[in-house]
Amino acid sequence: MPKKEYLESLRPRIDAAVAELLDLGPDELARRGGLLYEGDRLTMTLVGKIHTLDWPGLVLRTDDGEPCREDLRILLLDYLRQGDGSTLTGKWIGYQELPNGSFYRHAFQGYSGDQLVRDLGDVEAFRRAARSLDGEPVAMGDAGFAFRVLPKVPLAVVWWAGDDEFPAHATVLFDEIAAHYLPTDGLAILGRMLCRALVKAAAP
Repeated sequence: MPKKEYLESLRPRIDAAVAELLDLGPDELARRGGLLYEGDRLTMTLVGKIHTLDWPGLVLRTDDGEPCREDLRILLLDYLRQGDGSTLTGKWIGYQELPNGSFYRHAFQGYSGDQLVRDLGDVEAFRRAARSLDGEPVAMGDAGFAFRVLPKVPLAVVWWAGDDEFPAHATVLFDEIAAHYLPTDGLAILGRMLCRALVKAAAP
């Protein structure tokens, strides 16, 4: 499906999500999503950048006020619809351990961790990029960092440097309660966004 048609096809889902969320009210949305509600805006950080949701229109905007694309908007609306307030456990799981994740783990690995290795090339570039995105070190692999991609959805990226026998490898991990806040396909989008942000951060 062409991208324009795909984005237009999201309209019924967006309309249904907005109608459901309006019934909850802005204070409840702020509570369940870890957002800040002030005036007519709900504010959050998404992959290190400030975004806002208008109230009551629930239009997602970047920090300069520009509306975001429909696919990113439905991601945030799904986050607010599905979030149930579950507390983070600090236990990391792979994509294959998410609901139905085993069916798509190879595809996800290809455009997340594998692509990150191809784009960055070595562990030092990964470390520099992770630190520039305020990643918090985690004791896994040759280098591992956790990122608060959404207020209540942290992701970790772990890099193994490899050697003469095994190539470098990176993988994206999720807190084990991640599926309480987003469907598996939404979590895949977050993983891809994080890896792209790391590549961008590593650029000279």
